[in-house]
Amino acid sequence: MKNDLLPENGEPAGEDPAPKMTVYDYEQKYVKRQNAQGARLTIGLAAALIGVFLFALLALLALRVFELNLWAGCAVSAVLALLYLFVYVVPLVKILRTRYFVTNVNAFTAKKAQRHNRKVRHEIAEKMIDFTARVEGAGWYDSRLVGDLAIALQTKDEEKLKTSLSALYKGSVKKSAKKLIFKSSLKSAAYAAISPAAHIDAALVVVVNLQLVKDLVFLYGFRPSDAGLARIFTKVVFNSLVAYGVGGINVGSSVVKTMGDAVKGIPLLGSAISALIDSSVQGLTNGALTTVIGYQTIAFLQKEYRLQDILDGVETDTEVEIEEACAELERELKGKKKRLAEAG
Repeated sequence: MKNDLLPENGEPAGEDPAPKMTVYDYEQKYVKRQNAQGARLTIGLAAALIGVFLFALLALLALRVFELNLWAGCAVSAVLALLYLFVYVVPLVKILRTRYFVTNVNAFTAKKAQRHNRKVRHEIAEKMIDFTARVEGAGWYDSRLVGDLAIALQTKDEEKLKTSLSALYKGSVKKSAKKLIFKSSLKSAAYAAISPAAHIDAALVVVVNLQLVKDLVFLYGFRPSDAGLARIFTKVVFNSLVAYGVGGINVGSSVVKTMGDAVKGIPLLGSAISALIDSSVQGLTNGALTTVIGYQTIAFLQKEYRLQDILDGVETDTEVEIEEACAELERELKGKKKRLAEAG
């Protein structure tokens, strides 16, 4: 028996669909006041500090080699210059050139942001498809979902593309990001254990942190917004300073001292244990700092992807309504002015 309360499409009769979120609702709930120019200035300042700090550390290393031998110093300086280019300049340029989602909008910029974000989603899908096709066995992305992305692009199915991307970010991309963070943290810890000096240790932390951010941006296909990137770069500066400071502290000596008679009768054991404890504490510190950088980066990426997804469903026709209301107000004011002129 047919249910009289349901129309042919199966939806309850007399019930309107849930209203879409308006741009004003979105602005009130998700948009925070940001100084865009200040964020870009902070990025530039933090990037410059990272560059100067790394350059100074490498220059200090070159000077020490110069003290030993002039020609060896020249050779090492040339190698360090190339190293500076590849471990700092190239990753920095790649990060800054990657596009990001625009989510901090108002009624007048929402529609433009939606169009921009749609292009970014398409670029991300194309990158993932290309990477999966070219790099065999990388395992970064779920191949079935990447196939769905390819179909969605060909058929211009925006909803399928968004659904597939969301599934990738919640699944294989998140798993791959955690693996990248863990590997980079291990590198930081291992470098600290073998580093002969605090300034070399700090330089390695800068390089590993920056490389991790670059790899995560490549994995996700987009970078954090200027505000997010400014905070990440500031954290990289902080990490390098902490690594330099911790590397110059003899942590193990106080610990060894408490061992007392246990090491007195064994030559060199005290100094050996001291070196081991120093390196392990420094390694743990640097590894933890790198882990924080990684998870902070993916937190920004996940948040901004979620916001652009919400923004894509926001009703932005209010801009047209505002223009119509203003036009009606203008007509009414002109009419009043005309009537007053006629009455006078």
